[in-house]
Amino acid sequence: MTPAARRRAVGYVMNRYDLSQRQACRVIPLKRSSCRYEAKPDGNDHLRELLQAFAAARPRWGQDRLHVLVRRQGYLVNHKRTERLYRQLGLSLRLRKRAKRGSGLRLSSVVPERPNQRWSIDFVSDELVTGQKLKCLTVVDDFTKESPGILVARSITGEGVAAFFEQLAATRPLPEVMVCDNGPEFTSAAVDQWAHRRNIKLSFIAPGKPQQNGFVESFNGKFRDECLNEQLFFTLADAQDKIEHWRLDYNTVRPHRTLHQRTPLEYLQEYENRLTPKQETMRL
Repeated sequence: MTPAARRRAVGYVMNRYDLSQRQACRVIPLKRSSCRYEAKPDGNDHLRELLQAFAAARPRWGQDRLHVLVRRQGYLVNHKRTERLYRQLGLSLRLRKRAKRGSGLRLSSVVPERPNQRWSIDFVSDELVTGQKLKCLTVVDDFTKESPGILVARSITGEGVAAFFEQLAATRPLPEVMVCDNGPEFTSAAVDQWAHRRNIKLSFIAPGKPQQNGFVESFNGKFRDECLNEQLFFTLADAQDKIEHWRLDYNTVRPHRTLHQRTPLEYLQEYENRLTPKQETMRL
């Protein structure tokens, strides 16, 4: 029996058999201090409201990431309290069923050691509310987990892929290696010539082995779960705007478990800060 149930039993025995509280506690048994206990407000009302607001704004985020957001607001709470309130509020994620996949040999991928050493790229399909198809070219930096950009269009050719990366080159460094599948867009002459001109190696995975491109496959799962499945796209411009907003949020707000609950931007800044003292020492 729980302490609350024992207290109710003590009250019943006292009324039914005309016993004192001391005598009834001996019969149950229950300590008198526990019997006299009165629940007090836990002072977590504002924290509950904050959790509910975060969960409503980010319906596909679990307790771990919501806890990081709570801590960013200045609450010095441990994960146990956040998890308890999370369960009390019934905010647990409803898992979506996944189709069964055939098992196969898994090969560990070599993890890059610095930003822009290797990017992984792939395509994700969706549609507008009108039924018109959308195609998204997703890009992820395998080291920082940052998404440098997402190209959203009705259709994407090899020329469009090359032009998109050329636009990115105007604002940031390009990688040394790009991992991709054997789709016609990536094997096209336009992409091959562009990669040769930019001195970028195209690393093609084995046909029918998407697990060899695990970094972008993981990103695509988050992209679909947190953005594509949660949004309605009315026009191409609307889709581009909403997807770009999600990408920026992914890079600057969303904590990543593999980055020790830091964002890609925070991880990149810490990496650059670690390099600064070494660079100054080399100059001296």
